[in-house]
Amino acid sequence: MEVNKQTKLTLSLETIISGVVTLGMLIGMWFTLQADIQEAKELPPPSVSRTEYDLKDKMIRDAVLDTQEDVQEIKEDIKNIETYILNNK
Repeated sequence: MEVNKQTKLTLSLETIISGVVTLGMLIGMWFTLQADIQEAKELPPPSVSRTEYDLKDKMIRDAVLDTQEDVQEIKEDIKNIETYILNNK
């Protein structure tokens, strides 16, 4: 195959077969992806009930409050340790 008079492009049978196989794989992946997208569109949307949402929200809020209480206890412990160190120099 000649592109112009000074350039020649040669393709071996192996290169052509590799290109066709690669193109076939890409087309197969495209159709598989399209089928997966169509299937996902037909599935019902995931539902989170109000009760489940409220329970998770309460659990998160309780965890935050527990963490705040723990931090306050740690601060008090640090103050006690500082006082002990300063008094026993």
